[in-house]
Amino acid sequence: MIIMLGVLASCKKETTLPPPQITPSAPKEAEIVEPAGDQCYTWNAQGSVVKMSFNVNSHQEVNGKLSYNLVGKDKNEGTLIGNMKGDTLIADYTFASEGTTSVREVVFLQKDGTFIEGYGETVQANDKVVFKNKKTLKFDAKNTLLKVDCTE
Repeated sequence: MIIMLGVLASCKKETTLPPPQITPSAPKEAEIVEPAGDQCYTWNAQGSVVKMSFNVNSHQEVNGKLSYNLVGKDKNEGTLIGNMKGDTLIADYTFASEGTTSVREVVFLQKDGTFIEGYGETVQANDKVVFKNKKTLKFDAKNTLLKVDCTE
């Protein structure tokens, strides 16, 4: 009987292995998006020229200049202040034309290293011209601004 208890006791004895060591990997550093510097784009067609230059900061805020020199229309140039929302630049364009300062909303779609200006129905709101519905804007490839060297 004593032998039997000894055998049972030895069967119940469990060997415990130390738990495997898990070493946590170092946390990855957050990717910091640095401002891309000045970006410049131009559209030229039959004597008409549109020039846009801007800087995008780490918060996707855009600050720059925009000018339109369209055949048969008064030239206007001014500031561009807005935001990149995904692949779309939405900004207020403040410009002087015919002695009056005006503000109008502009929208450009970024595609393959270019920007295509959007157009659509506008309304007057809060002392500026804005698009009635940005979801219905049209982006015509004829209005494509190509990336250029900012020294031009």
